[in-house]
Amino acid sequence: MTRPWRNRALGLALAAAIYAADQWIKHLVTGPLGLTEVGDQLYLLPIFNFTRVNNFGLSLGFLEATSSEMRWGLVALTGLIALVVCGWLLRERKFADILPLGMILGGALGNIQDRVLYGHVIDYADLHFGHIRPFLIFNVADAAISIGVALILVRALFMREKPAAPQRGEQADETAENSTNA
Repeated sequence: MTRPWRNRALGLALAAAIYAADQWIKHLVTGPLGLTEVGDQLYLLPIFNFTRVNNFGLSLGFLEATSSEMRWGLVALTGLIALVVCGWLLRERKFADILPLGMILGGALGNIQDRVLYGHVIDYADLHFGHIRPFLIFNVADAAISIGVALILVRALFMREKPAAPQRGEQADETAENSTNA
């Protein structure tokens, strides 16, 4: 297996691991831990609880699905986004580019499954400092998507690759061309 395909396989494995972890923790929260109703809480740390929330929209409640048509529209939209991310992942060569795409893909698949099965996404992770909540209540899939998008943005904005230096023959041709044009 060539290096780019090995990297792509690792990206897909990361997506599968995030999807599995997301679904497993959601099962624990809604099953054995007993958070079956919206608002049910389980105290874990002074700054972190499990608090059950059903998210009918996308990030920050954007595009909230208030009907069956909107629910399936969100499934289709997020499914399309997941397909685009998967295609992008399969075209990339460098692991540093593939890693965040795998995170986004795994998170998207976890949230898509919730929408298909329940009509909403199950959120539970409640990070807080007293009454201050720097984030909405989220889940593993949301965290993976957010971190993956942040990594892509950082790489795009701050880690652009420099263009390759011209080959020896190309440099001589450019020099000769510039001197004739002068």
